[in-house]
Amino acid sequence: MVLFGCGAATIASVSTKGPAGIGLLGISLAFGLALVAMAYTIGPISGCHINPAISIAMLSAGKLSVKDTVGYVIAQCIGAIIAAAVLYQIASGTAGFAMPEWSLGSNGWGEGCLGEYNMTSALIAEFVFIFLFLLVIFGITTKNASPAMAGLAIGIALVLIHLVAIPITCTSVNPARSLGPALFAGGAALSQLWLFIVAPIAGVLCAALVRNVFLDD
Repeated sequence: MVLFGCGAATIASVSTKGPAGIGLLGISLAFGLALVAMAYTIGPISGCHINPAISIAMLSAGKLSVKDTVGYVIAQCIGAIIAAAVLYQIASGTAGFAMPEWSLGSNGWGEGCLGEYNMTSALIAEFVFIFLFLLVIFGITTKNASPAMAGLAIGIALVLIHLVAIPITCTSVNPARSLGPALFAGGAALSQLWLFIVAPIAGVLCAALVRNVFLDD
């Protein structure tokens, strides 16, 4: 997610010598297609959470043990940090490389950050979109759903979320995805990291409550 999604935002979204950048649609597709590819690659092994908020939601829904949740979250954060380090090394190889605020596809809000939305908008967006994202995940993984379509449906949902939320927060809905780039970007990205941990976790816990009421295993 970090290497391909944030990589698209950092490297492929703007080009000064080659073809035109891929823009918001291209970045959204990069995040969604990365998830689709990983879902069909490691889904049979681990369920392809690659997102601490999802692991916490599965714990809350009784689908994951505390021990496994801790292991998943640690692995997800380590993976995001390593991917951000690789992305930094690649991006820094171009002439005139600089690290402005919210670099490496990191998340944020406020003056100077894409649409310059305020903290309230960022908080609402991250909460609502992760809530809806988890409802898709819970719905497509119920006993009556089609498991062969799960990865595609979840990936498409992530594309749609990015199409709306990129101008607001650069779209997180994933604490690990926010953590990796923020550690290297520093500054505002690091100081605002808390929101991209708190809002997604709150959103998935609410989604888990809804799931427990309305959906069967």
